[in-house]
Amino acid sequence: MDHALIYLALAAVFGLFMAWGIGANDVANAMATSVGSRAITIKQAVIIAAVFEFAGAVLAGGEVTKTIRKGIIDASSLAETPETLIYGMLASLLAAGVWLLIASWRGWPVSTTHSIIGAIIGFAIAGIGFESVAWGKVGGIVLSWVVSPLLAGTLSFMLFNSVQWLILSRSDPLVRAKRYVPFYIFLAAFVMSLVTLFKGLKHLALDLSTGQSYLIAIIFATVIALIGKVFIDRIEPNRKAEKRSHYFTVERVFSVLMVITACGMAFAHGSNDVANAIGPVAAVFSIVQEGEVGQASSVSIWILLLGGLGIVVGLATYGRHVIATVGRKITHLTPSRGFAAELGAATTIVLASSTGIPISTTHTLVGAILGVGMARGISAIDLSVVGRIFVSWIITIPIGGTLAIIFFYILKFIFG
Repeated sequence: MDHALIYLALAAVFGLFMAWGIGANDVANAMATSVGSRAITIKQAVIIAAVFEFAGAVLAGGEVTKTIRKGIIDASSLAETPETLIYGMLASLLAAGVWLLIASWRGWPVSTTHSIIGAIIGFAIAGIGFESVAWGKVGGIVLSWVVSPLLAGTLSFMLFNSVQWLILSRSDPLVRAKRYVPFYIFLAAFVMSLVTLFKGLKHLALDLSTGQSYLIAIIFATVIALIGKVFIDRIEPNRKAEKRSHYFTVERVFSVLMVITACGMAFAHGSNDVANAIGPVAAVFSIVQEGEVGQASSVSIWILLLGGLGIVVGLATYGRHVIATVGRKITHLTPSRGFAAELGAATTIVLASSTGIPISTTHTLVGAILGVGMARGISAIDLSVVGRIFVSWIITIPIGGTLAIIFFYILKFIFG
């Protein structure tokens, strides 16, 4: 194949760029509630992401990544012209990466999954034909824009109301926080474990039954809850700070919980969404190696390392913009509110993964934060920020598609 080395080099560079965009935009979402509620600092968020996102991406990021992301297009007609698929995958990576750069710069939390899907749809229309796109699947994705934020928002609303009823509205909130927060830690660790087992480790071919997954999650959650209880019992009331903020020490108890949810979300996110960057890279690598279009391609460890590295660098260098929007601008977050939002989002991801609905981590988390805001009344939400976020969601697939068409024709002109 002509230009094989150039194709591989471009795939690596564009894949790294796309992974950087995931770090700048999507990882920032996963960390925003913890940072926005001041449970952890930006520096600590970068360290947690560096460890857990990287571990998730490399350990569980995909033994086999489907060449054609999520079955959105049928590439069987490209058997005679594998170069067309190479141009398409390179164009899709570059298009999604550019859109994520623009969105992250503006502080818009958009879906990396939908960015790459939109780009692949654009390439398919231009390079193969309108009929090659599975429009039924695209319809399901559009439906998820409504379903996942609504479900996450409802769950978070109920969770925060339970915190309010059990702890915050009582005369002895600190005593009750120390009593009930270990149960919330159990619940959080249980759900995060299920996110990881259902969504994160599906590439490792562990062949765990649903029952085994639940048992592992229960054991793990019990251990984490007991460790959390040890830390919580050591927290002493700060009377001076409590004169300024009545719930100061209670929120410190919830901060322990937020660190646990941040680690869990980072691992699950790294293992799942790294595929958005490395799937097309693996496809190009496979075509260059075998000289033909295959439906599946094994992922080399260097591709996983590339994805993991890009994600961490993206968060460290540019993640602060989206963290500011999601963590601080939608509604005022405290550790107790941030916990309700993150657990509501994680639960929605578990439900969606087990039913096969294609959802976006971003849309889910924003919906969850809106739910927590609604628990304090509509006036607690900055509707202008929410409006801008919704517009950025709607335009993600069309912009990704348009950019991919432009880059596809440029690449075809250069190499074809």
